[in-house]
Amino acid sequence: GIELIDSYVFNQAEYIRFNSTVGRFVGYTEHGLKNAEAWNSDAGLLGQEQVQLERVCKHNADLHYSAILDKT
Repeated sequence: GIELIDSYVFNQAEYIRFNSTVGRFVGYTEHGLKNAEAWNSDAGLLGQEQVQLERVCKHNADLHYSAILDKT
């Protein structure tokens, strides 16, 4: 399967991440934990991340996979 990791970084430190396998945001700092709690309660925002997985990741993976097969 394909996994989407959407990391948010401030001053070179990751403070929050969306992981499509978990289906939620995970915070790594005090600020990130507060944002994760708020963002995880927003069904629209969670849905946007899942759309990225379908529209961007899976679409591009299919294109790259086809290109590799065409060369073999």
